[in-house]
Amino acid sequence: MSVINFLASAGRAFAEWRERERAYSELMALDDHSLADIGIHRSQISALIAGDPAPGPAAPSIAAPKREAFIRRKEA
Repeated sequence: MSVINFLASAGRAFAEWRERERAYSELMALDDHSLADIGIHRSQISALIAGDPAPGPAAPSIAAPKREAFIRRKEA
């Protein structure tokens, strides 16, 4: 049974690797203007494909109103 598990795991790992390679190739094929439109730079593609957080400034946090602000209070 362990040989079957090994082969299944190896198959999944290979499929995930091919998917990452395909995504890398597609992103590298885009021109700089298209990459800027989706908010990334060419130098960030490797990190994005590897799953690392993109370097650069963090997205600003937006304070959401508290839930109580949306609840209507019943008039007594």
